[in-house]
Amino acid sequence: MKRVRTYNTIATIGLEQFPRDGYEVASEISQPDAIILRSQNLLEEAFPDSVRCIARAGAGTNNVPVDRCSSQGIVVFNTPGANANAVKELVLAGLLLSSRGIVQGMNYVEGLSEQGQPEPELAKAIEAEKKRFKGTEVMGKTLGIVGLGAIGSLVANMAIALGMKVVGFDPAISIEAAWRLSSDVEKMDNLASLLSRADFVSLHVPAVEATHHLINKESLQNAKPGMVLLNFAREQIVDVEAVASALEQGALGAYVSDFPVPALMGQERAILMPHIGASTREAEENCAVMAAQQIMEFLENGNIRNSVNFPPAELQRTTGSRLTFTNENVSGVLGHVLSVLADASINVVDMLNKSRGNLAYNILDLEQAADSAVIDKILAVEHVMNVRAL
Repeated sequence: MKRVRTYNTIATIGLEQFPRDGYEVASEISQPDAIILRSQNLLEEAFPDSVRCIARAGAGTNNVPVDRCSSQGIVVFNTPGANANAVKELVLAGLLLSSRGIVQGMNYVEGLSEQGQPEPELAKAIEAEKKRFKGTEVMGKTLGIVGLGAIGSLVANMAIALGMKVVGFDPAISIEAAWRLSSDVEKMDNLASLLSRADFVSLHVPAVEATHHLINKESLQNAKPGMVLLNFAREQIVDVEAVASALEQGALGAYVSDFPVPALMGQERAILMPHIGASTREAEENCAVMAAQQIMEFLENGNIRNSVNFPPAELQRTTGSRLTFTNENVSGVLGHVLSVLADASINVVDMLNKSRGNLAYNILDLEQAADSAVIDKILAVEHVMNVRAL
């Protein structure tokens, strides 16, 4: 019986992926094989030795101690793309809110309603003042997209369908992402070029060391006057003090984000909302299903897809006996393990060896099962972190 501990409220359709006859899924399990969560903060959590993997039903993993998990040989999964459409639609809302004076107009009407004016005077006041909220259309404008992955490519294709021009910048774009991207997207060589061209800029990069305060005082100096900045990615990507200053000076036309911070609250041209980019029923269900399927595929077959700390590793089973092991990424480890198997007269039918940073991960399909004595010998090989017989 495999055990999965849940944190937060995970969509039922995701939990239903786990077969009842092979999995125990609950929030109170003390020695789980896997953990599935959404926003629970695990940064100070101590994980028992039983934990093999952690899956976050969402794209970001800043609430999971990824480095510590790596040192313990724990695979950390996320669910990139599962909430992409939800974020894309919120970006569309942000584009319209920032270009049409919608928020300001609604606030004006709300103020009039509190005054309790009779209908004739109310209609007259609204008609007289509506010119204050005149906006612009997004059609024909240029949208700059920083980060052209699962979400960025959807946003790009949406903007093109709206009649916008799209320029994009992503120095680390994958081949898969490039295939998803419309040929109408003009690629920029650097961030400065994109900022100087765009009427609107939407951020879709992960919060990592390289993107910390990617938008800052210096980069904003390259921005087209009146540019609107949309951040539905991560708070840390933007230096909010620099954005606040740019808004006050009129260098930025607006800032739209679902990461409200004190420095921007009350700023007239800042449109702030709760962190609702992925807060749709469909997105939560998609993330939960993907997270559950990744856990099952790893626990049952050792395959790794969408890990943020382990290399991708998928090998179709060729035998009924599979062995996986994680080791520090140094030379000679795999050779020693193969020698252990050879000494036990166990033939390797197929295998996969992948590495990422300081970690290496191996999948071996064996002609016959390795017993506990062989597994103990593999565990004793220097630099081997864990071993599983599947």
